[in-house]
Amino acid sequence: MTARHILSGRAEALADTTIFDTASSDGAFDLDDDATYDGDQLDREERAALRRVSGLSTELEDVTEVEYRQLRLERVVLASVWSEGTLGDAENSMHELAALAETAGSEVLAGVMQRRSTPDPATYLGKGKAAELRDVVIEEGADTVICDTELAPSQRRALEDVVKVKVIDRTALILDIFAQHAKSREGKAQVELAQLQYLLPRLRGWGESMSRQAGGQAAGGQGMGSRGPGETKIELDRRRINTRIAKLRREIKEMKTVRDTKRSSRKANEVPSVAIAGYTNAGKSSILNRLTDAGVLVENQLFATLDPTVRRSETPDGRLYTLTDTVGFVRHLPHQLVEAFRSTLEEVAESDLLLHVVDGSHPDPEGQISAVRAVLADVDATDVKEVIVVNKADAGDPEVLDRLRRHERHSIVVSARTGLGLDELRALIADELPQPDVDVDVLVPYERGDLVSRIHETGEVLASEHLADGTRLTARVTRDLAADLVAFGA
Repeated sequence: MTARHILSGRAEALADTTIFDTASSDGAFDLDDDATYDGDQLDREERAALRRVSGLSTELEDVTEVEYRQLRLERVVLASVWSEGTLGDAENSMHELAALAETAGSEVLAGVMQRRSTPDPATYLGKGKAAELRDVVIEEGADTVICDTELAPSQRRALEDVVKVKVIDRTALILDIFAQHAKSREGKAQVELAQLQYLLPRLRGWGESMSRQAGGQAAGGQGMGSRGPGETKIELDRRRINTRIAKLRREIKEMKTVRDTKRSSRKANEVPSVAIAGYTNAGKSSILNRLTDAGVLVENQLFATLDPTVRRSETPDGRLYTLTDTVGFVRHLPHQLVEAFRSTLEEVAESDLLLHVVDGSHPDPEGQISAVRAVLADVDATDVKEVIVVNKADAGDPEVLDRLRRHERHSIVVSARTGLGLDELRALIADELPQPDVDVDVLVPYERGDLVSRIHETGEVLASEHLADGTRLTARVTRDLAADLVAFGA
């Protein structure tokens, strides 16, 4: 077996590169023979192998696109250390990294994966395997290596010194995608803040750029007692970045005030709110468009939506509510992004109902659910009433959909593409939203048409009659509205 074993498919991978050797000394293994079984044994040669992961290449065959590709696409090789979980989990993570790289505008040529208990603290893959990765880069003609984790600054520099091409990590890749897709002023500020926080500990100087500069009046020839240590260029850069970070935080805080004001206005008008959250590319924007005709951008790529969209809708019985489409989540979402987008994600924490959208066609939907809930816990949104919406039912495995229904009791299966289950989803939203529960019988003067409008929008009108002194209404309303109607009791 060679150091780089080529995988030609999942079945061949499991057949030819079995990681756990359960064979006994005579070449056979009996599951019932407890006396000779000493646990799953890790094959040393397989453990040291650098695996090639198949099915990652995004190379296009249409020759008419050659010029376009040369102008735009970087040629990348993916690298990963498999230290926990199953082989399937490790390959799913690599395929997700390939999708991220595609979204960022690169051409994925190959992917390599090493089995290690822990990543090498110096070069991530280990010095020997890093040298083999260099051979793969030369063989494929790549100009970038993307690692499936967040690298320490020293790891990235050491790996670059070995492979001789640019090395970036998963965090930098996600930040790059966010920078491409942010459109609003708030979104751009949040992404820039996250990028600067990521860059600050990774500043690096080269040659003369690290030299000390004279401080005080030394450069002016003022003599003894006036010479200071000055600042290195990297110190100046660090100070400028800290100044910019402080300014961005002030700007985002001001934008948060505007967002809070709009949210308070909706609450004052007693309009319930529904937030749509979930893994990236699970179909959140498609569901929003189906429920509200919002016309939001829908693309089959990761992080197509960064700027929250709020649209109004109404239940089948006529009650108004708002739907908010939020940024998608992903495994190991950079903590800088969570912090920068905290004000945006608070829309989820302040909502009355959370529609947690899951991709029913994904190989590991339970992993997606866990990743999203971990981020929601970071923004204190775990107390919101949650409904699991399993989307893409038309493309999902029926056994997987049935398993999700059994594991997640409060769930519904839909397809935003075909419309399957959307009527049931609308009815479920109506049932889960706060219901008016106070019966009133009031005579509202004609000059208080605003109260009549609120009753119709947020309550349930049981009877209505126009009299000489005003409108007589028998209705079921919320407690806050009932308090405003006390003076008009019939």
